[in-house]
Amino acid sequence: MALLVHLRSVTELRGRADRVAKVAFRGLSFYTRVLENCEDEARFDETFRWPVASKIDGNEMLEIQVFNYSKVFTNRLIGTFRMVLQKVVEEAHLEVSDTLIDDNNTAIQTSITIEIRYQTVDGSVGAWSDGEFLDVPHDAEGVFQFESASLLSGHSQGSGGSPGRSSHSAPAFRRAGKGVFSAMKLGKSRTYKEEQKKGDDPAFLENEDLDRKAMRLGGALDPDTISLASVTAVTTNVSNKRSKPDIKMEPSAGRPVDYQISVTVIEARQLMGLNMDPVVCVEVGEEKKYTSMKESTNCPYYNEYFVFDFHVPPDIMFDKILKLSVIHSKNLLRSGTLVGTFKMDVGTVYSQPEHQFYHKWAMLSDPDDITTGCKGYVKCDIAVVGKGDNIKTPHKANETDEDDIEGNLLLPEGVPSERQWARFYVKIYKAEGLPRMNTSIMANVKKAFIGENKDLVDPYVQVIFAGQKGKTTVQKSSYEPVWNEQIIFTEMFPPLCKRMKIQIRDSDKVNDVAIGTHFVDLRKISNDGDKGFLPTFGPAWVNMYGSTRNYTLMDEHQDLNEGLGEGVSFRARLLISMAVEILDTSSAEIMSSTEVQVEAMPNISETAIGKMEEFFLFGSFLEATMIDRKIGDKQISFEVTIGNYGNQTDGVNKPSSMTKKKEGGESDDESELIQNSSEDEGEEEGDLVSVSSTPLMKPVITDRNYFHLPYFSKKPCIYIKSWWQDHRRRLYNSNIMDKIADKLEEGLNDVQEIIKTEKPHPERRLRGVLEELGTGCSRFVTLANKELSQHGRTKLDRERLKSCIRELENMSQQAKAIRSQVKKNTVKDKLKQVQNFLQKLRFLADEPQHSIPDVFIWMMSNNKRIAYARIPAKDILYSIVDEETGKDCGKVKAVFLRLPGKKGFGPAGWTVQAKLEMYFWLGLNKQRKDFLSGLPSGFEENKALKGPGLQSVPPISLVYSMKQVFQLRAHMYQARSLFAADSSGLSDPFARVFFSTHSQVTEVLNETLCPTWDQMLVFDNVELYGEASELRDDPPIIVIEIYDQDTVGKAEFIGRAFAKPLTKMSNEHYGPPRFPPQLEYYQIYRGNCAAGDLLAAFELLQIGPAGKADLPPIDGPTDVDRGPILPVPLGIRPVLSRYRIEVLFWGLRDLKRVNLAQVDRPRVDIECAGKGVQSALIQNYKKNPNFSTLVKWFEVDLPENELLHPPLNIRVVDCRAFGRYTLVGSHAVTSLRKFIYGGPDKNTSLWSSAAKLRNGYLPLTSGSLSSCPPSHPTGEVVVSMEPEPPVKKMDTVVKLEAASDAVKVDVNEEEKEKKKKKKKGEDSEQEEPDERMLDWWSKYFASIETLMEVLRAQEAAQVELEDKEDLEIVGESAGTKGKEKVKEKVKGSKDKKKSHAGEGAEKKPHKLKVDELVVYNKELENDFDGFEDWLHTFSLYRGKAGDDDDQSITDEDRTVGRFKGSMCMYKLPLSSDVSREAGFDPNMGMFQGIPHNDPINVLVRVYVVRATDLHPADINGKADPYISIKLGKTEIKDKENYISKQLNPVFGKSFDIEATFPMESMLTVSIYDWDLVGTDDLIGETKIDLENRYYSKHRATCGIASTYSVYGYNAWRDPMKPTQILTKLCKDSKVDGPHYGPGGRVKVANRVFIGPTQIEDENGLKKQTDEHLALMVLKHWEEIPRVGCKLVPEHVETRPLLNPDKPGIEQGRIEMWVDMFPMDMPPPGPPTDISPRKPKRYELRVIIWNTDEVILEDDDYFTGEKSSDIFVRGWLKGQQEDKQDTDVHYHSLTGEGNFNWRFVFPFDYLMAEEKIVISKKESMFSWDETEYKIPARLTLQVWDADHFSADDFLGAIELDLNRFPRGAKTAKQCSIDMVLNEQELPTISIFKQKRVKGWWPFVARDENEEMVLTGKVEAELHLMTAEEAEKNPVGLGRNEPDPLEKPNRPDTTFLWFLSPLKAIRYLICNRYKWLIIKIVLALLLLAMVALFLYSMPGYLVKKLLGA
Repeated sequence: MALLVHLRSVTELRGRADRVAKVAFRGLSFYTRVLENCEDEARFDETFRWPVASKIDGNEMLEIQVFNYSKVFTNRLIGTFRMVLQKVVEEAHLEVSDTLIDDNNTAIQTSITIEIRYQTVDGSVGAWSDGEFLDVPHDAEGVFQFESASLLSGHSQGSGGSPGRSSHSAPAFRRAGKGVFSAMKLGKSRTYKEEQKKGDDPAFLENEDLDRKAMRLGGALDPDTISLASVTAVTTNVSNKRSKPDIKMEPSAGRPVDYQISVTVIEARQLMGLNMDPVVCVEVGEEKKYTSMKESTNCPYYNEYFVFDFHVPPDIMFDKILKLSVIHSKNLLRSGTLVGTFKMDVGTVYSQPEHQFYHKWAMLSDPDDITTGCKGYVKCDIAVVGKGDNIKTPHKANETDEDDIEGNLLLPEGVPSERQWARFYVKIYKAEGLPRMNTSIMANVKKAFIGENKDLVDPYVQVIFAGQKGKTTVQKSSYEPVWNEQIIFTEMFPPLCKRMKIQIRDSDKVNDVAIGTHFVDLRKISNDGDKGFLPTFGPAWVNMYGSTRNYTLMDEHQDLNEGLGEGVSFRARLLISMAVEILDTSSAEIMSSTEVQVEAMPNISETAIGKMEEFFLFGSFLEATMIDRKIGDKQISFEVTIGNYGNQTDGVNKPSSMTKKKEGGESDDESELIQNSSEDEGEEEGDLVSVSSTPLMKPVITDRNYFHLPYFSKKPCIYIKSWWQDHRRRLYNSNIMDKIADKLEEGLNDVQEIIKTEKPHPERRLRGVLEELGTGCSRFVTLANKELSQHGRTKLDRERLKSCIRELENMSQQAKAIRSQVKKNTVKDKLKQVQNFLQKLRFLADEPQHSIPDVFIWMMSNNKRIAYARIPAKDILYSIVDEETGKDCGKVKAVFLRLPGKKGFGPAGWTVQAKLEMYFWLGLNKQRKDFLSGLPSGFEENKALKGPGLQSVPPISLVYSMKQVFQLRAHMYQARSLFAADSSGLSDPFARVFFSTHSQVTEVLNETLCPTWDQMLVFDNVELYGEASELRDDPPIIVIEIYDQDTVGKAEFIGRAFAKPLTKMSNEHYGPPRFPPQLEYYQIYRGNCAAGDLLAAFELLQIGPAGKADLPPIDGPTDVDRGPILPVPLGIRPVLSRYRIEVLFWGLRDLKRVNLAQVDRPRVDIECAGKGVQSALIQNYKKNPNFSTLVKWFEVDLPENELLHPPLNIRVVDCRAFGRYTLVGSHAVTSLRKFIYGGPDKNTSLWSSAAKLRNGYLPLTSGSLSSCPPSHPTGEVVVSMEPEPPVKKMDTVVKLEAASDAVKVDVNEEEKEKKKKKKKGEDSEQEEPDERMLDWWSKYFASIETLMEVLRAQEAAQVELEDKEDLEIVGESAGTKGKEKVKEKVKGSKDKKKSHAGEGAEKKPHKLKVDELVVYNKELENDFDGFEDWLHTFSLYRGKAGDDDDQSITDEDRTVGRFKGSMCMYKLPLSSDVSREAGFDPNMGMFQGIPHNDPINVLVRVYVVRATDLHPADINGKADPYISIKLGKTEIKDKENYISKQLNPVFGKSFDIEATFPMESMLTVSIYDWDLVGTDDLIGETKIDLENRYYSKHRATCGIASTYSVYGYNAWRDPMKPTQILTKLCKDSKVDGPHYGPGGRVKVANRVFIGPTQIEDENGLKKQTDEHLALMVLKHWEEIPRVGCKLVPEHVETRPLLNPDKPGIEQGRIEMWVDMFPMDMPPPGPPTDISPRKPKRYELRVIIWNTDEVILEDDDYFTGEKSSDIFVRGWLKGQQEDKQDTDVHYHSLTGEGNFNWRFVFPFDYLMAEEKIVISKKESMFSWDETEYKIPARLTLQVWDADHFSADDFLGAIELDLNRFPRGAKTAKQCSIDMVLNEQELPTISIFKQKRVKGWWPFVARDENEEMVLTGKVEAELHLMTAEEAEKNPVGLGRNEPDPLEKPNRPDTTFLWFLSPLKAIRYLICNRYKWLIIKIVLALLLLAMVALFLYSMPGYLVKKLLGA
């Protein structure tokens, strides 16, 4: 369907001007060409065509606007014509003349004439033929051609050898909105001839400023709303896909990579079970590691760290299952019982932010009984690190243990915390097309004997999910097995495992092998939104790919069948379906185990799978070039296969069992009849055998490396018929989304390129991108909503469609909303948001249910498969709707073949095996008529069979009669950043350019990584087949390969780039805007690694009838020096101007040996664009490696455009005897931009902007920066430290802390706070700390607290920002109704984060006032630009460069030293005011005020605080770390002070080293692992360049403290006082000042600072001082104009430790800092004492007074009473072996027990960390004691004592001594709530209270795992320091000294012993009363019977005798 509008003319115009018209329909508008100097009539005569997918509605409007066109100003609207299309829809053809209307809707004189046609698919609205327009523009053949987007109007007149396309049928319109230069492609329709005559459309292609263009397009619009669609990308010369095809050469999957998984198990809580001995097992894949066992506790504390190292491909890594399980009482003899497990796959962890979960609680469940619910929680950190990932560990501060478990569960964002159990049903129906998996020898033998033929494969299916396996039965000997079984997994839902692996395997006696593997990604078959759906799949076929099908005993590509890497051949397809059912675990009939079950199920009906259709695949090989020379000598053919169709060598195995024809199997010998519908002759039968391979042909040589096949004018074709279920709709939807995504991606690349090249207005292009996205999405919704056939539609199809439509509607709304927010300053943020859309689109477009298998092209040589390409079926699938067609269907496309599987890794994968130009068409056989319509025209079909009735048989080859001759000019200017290919660390590069079957090379440039060839390569007489205009639009690809020339052997491949030329037809004018072309950067790749850039331009010029005379002349002599080499012509080469480059030569460092000889007399050569300068020679490198002459310069001509600047090369050579030089190493500075001198104005750092948040640290602004009040002289800015007027201070405290490194809270504010608190009745416990108590560690911990707060504040701010953005977008898109809903949703998801982030801020209303330092959670240099403020370090490289994937060579290994220096470049002439400055030293040029580089002696003081997360080095999973420090020749190994078995050692040490810069300037701090035997192992090391720090303007010698004090823990460390430092700084930087004034003021430059002026010494005396003032200025030094920069504060930096054996993976971190003091200054004082705090010795005395309501366990043997023999046991956590028991209170009848028993627990305690320190040997074999830090927790348990059996555990309570609930006053008030609602209750700390008495509850769990109260205990806790305890000693139990009195226990315990009668009465009365009565009655009865029997005989006798 299409709407055509032919705009004839506009008449009665006024005046004389350039006119242009704009025609718009359905939001798509076209411009006409500009008619210049029209008077009253403008004859446009242009036709515009809109392909229409949905019928046109009669109410739709067509709008035409006519403008006066202006190049400079905006176009002025003359008038508008609007028309409703009702009449057009009815009649399909209309001519209209009408007047225009102006802005006020009044008619004006000007009138317009147009003609409209509407063409429908079915021709329901008047059909018409192509040439029917009345006024056909005159044309050579008199035929007017339309470009037809859907190829409907093409009627091919078929006859035996008819020309493939007569000139009458519509040419294919290759619709790509990608054209850089394809103005035609944007839907303008005109005759080609006219197009060529006219040249390009000036309305678009004037190469003018974008701004004007935008103004012109948008009329007089507000510049913030202008948007540029891809149309105008034409002019911006933004590099685009057209000229830079994006082709990836090498599969990256399947290559092994290093991974490190670290798991810290911190503790477990709420474990189900009583008094257990838990062990945690951590399992990753097959590896298991265990924690130690903790005795009798169900909340054990471990804090153990485990590391797993892997070297596997990513896919395997991310599918591994990580499992945490808790096991009860495991020991050497028994495996223990499983309490519960938790599992998740590694991929889930890796996809978390920062690749880690930190301090999260894993919820345990029991796999054997799913009805039980939660079995406890394990708190852990899990991180997965790949090479190059760095993990930001949140700083290991003293964590508070009050964790909210529910809020911090170990689950990814968005997974509900209550997960349910679910069943996953995987139904396996059948498979077909399996390959042979057995040799046929045995089969033949069997056949001879038994006479039956068997299929050679025994398949079964194995499904792996969440670490469990399920298998179907084995179907013996079947190529088409039918299973009909379902495998059922039981797993938590949503599962934390993303993929399910389904594998067909071949059962074999020896070992089973995989036939093919398919992964089902659960995220793609479900949707977790509120309108989402549970995972569902199929029934659908999945296609499996893998190694080639021929059977070999050892398959070299077996990995491919396991699902690693890209499959190179179709293996089989499998029919499966999947469903999930959520279980109700409370119902009774549920299976409680999670064992995998397998059950049989009924057959599936064929209709459910879909309707079989016959598909037709046609392909044509237009060109085969770049064939690797190894196979160039044999004949070659190409084979195309789809599924098993077309595979002649090892394709279809006929199942022996099946004699009837199966729909899929096609045998080689049987030719099939197919219905052939041809348009002319109605239905008729024609034989058609598929032709799937090209004829054999011998390659011809192209050049030294490559061959090509001589196809020339005869192009071979293939065609294949195949039968598949018709699920094209799935692929169509995918295609539409892919196209939207492609367009979006291309637009985003444009925007990025505009930003990168600093072109104006990226925001306009972004708006255009968003508009296109919006329309694309809404277009999808209309297309996808069409009524669909019900055949084989699965639930997933329906649900996916719904969710895709929802997502895309939403996306189109959001795009509109974002579009309105795009402003100049928000471009980058919005760009990020839009990139998320791109990811989402790509995710949605990936269809999980397969239909047609992919197409494979194999290059065959000698009947062997050599190289392949794989083309997804959807890319070449045809549809009558343009958007649904695959992107390569009916198009010619370059296809690169590569080696299969592992052969393609490494260097073998870098080379191209062959490059094909291919044409493909795949569609239903009945839609076949158009299959040739996309080919370049001008061919004849050559059929296999001649004869009548075979019109529609596809051709076996095409013979081209039309060919065009071109000349290609390749302007090769330069390349940069190439790989080093020689051992010298350089290359000798040359480039080889391939185009079609031609190739040429540039000259070789020796020893450079940045060659400037400046050479034009001319390819004459390039013959291309097809129609000229099509070649103009889509010329073939140019391949540029770059090699390194070696003197011996063949050249080595360095990289490859792809380009498309700019084409000029013979009748076009060579001139602006398109010609001459501009140089552009092309990315060079080697494998998948970027390997540099190529700066070049390519033009393809048609040679017309007049021959080469018409071509633009090749000007410029052939270069005299270089022989017949043509330079790049003037219009193309960049414009040069004169620059001067000054070089600062400082020195050389760490030069390694060259060829075993040491470097002795090095020199540095600098070269740029052929000019350069040499440094002075260093006479003796060992003695002094610095240069004697510091500054030299040279002048050079460089391009005006900074982006085209050539690199600057630095080379170091060593001058040897006899005038020999050897290259030591080299470095290429690719971008000189940072060295361009900008003049003094740019260097002035605006002081106010310096206060912006930098890396999370605001400079100190806790004072107010008040703008100058009028009283000050103008130009002064006052910075005051006075407190502000009291704002509501509570809000500001946190903010101030976030803003400052030192927290300054004004003192009187603090008093107020305290008063307020007292009123509220809280105890203000945190009094001012005592100075004597404070030490350096107090400062450190306070600072960490601040760091955490800053991080939390940032996180909260981030979350708020996201909220705001989400709401903005939502608000704009949803209107008000939806807004509220969404708000709720957004809020819900983020509240968790927010509360988490805000916690810290609210928890501590007030912090101790301790002076702080800055804790950087990264290296110090990261915050100070590497201390390269004026002295830069350039690494020197030597040796061959490795590949990213090639781990053997890293950049580290290639580094041979470092050059220190700097550059400064500026355009000449320079303004004179620079050199006029006072004290300007002309010798130093721009490097004024630089210190001298003579050797200098320095005292270096290294402080090492601690290390965290060290990589374990010993078998036991621990390490024994010690510090080693190396500087120059000095090495200090602190071996004797190693710390035993610690991965988080606290060192607290300082080391002094004297060093001489520059000889000794690289400091290495390493951590080694101490070993008793053998050498010590390096754990990791960090290197610090001290020299750069020393000379830096940031003054990194000794950090500036936050306050100045003369004594105490914060005493000033620097030998220079603040005033001296300030004076020196002012003098050095020529700043006026400092002037100290009255009233605590100081003036520096034009800034006035105000601050305190008094200081107190040790004796409390106050003195006047200026130090505070000076310090204040130093802390604000960055605000001093022109010279200011942030000075390094007193700090601790955190540096990652690296190990050269494991490059790129952190081995732990070290916290440290370095001070440096020059030796010629006064010596510094003694080092600050940072030795670790010794734990303080305490004694905890616990008196157990009484118990009450203890549950009664025993029944008394005599008296039958319930009673218990109670005793209480207690211990401090971690000291179970020191547990203490009371005596037993026997026979308590009420649960009351009296003890008066004292426990005494001595322990060592670290106040700051709130941890108890225990030192003990781990086992009897341990060499020394290990130190553990564990939380201070007291456990009390109540037991029932038994004499003979084990004692019974009744209940327990655990009290955290830092925060536990206050005991109840009486037993009555004591309840279980004290344990359950611990969070709500006020808590106390024994360390503050010292003495506490009260009642606490004992609890245990009942059968239902509920907490129940099992007793109460009255206890008294008394804490004393060791000294106090010594003074007041006490005895254990009730012993002396200070004995407790005996308890008053009632005497019921031994009652029967004392008064036996009572006991007997008790026994008789109570217990056996009824028993006795029963016995008495029975005895009476018995007596009566006995008497009766006794007397009966006598009585009878009496009676009988009658006596």
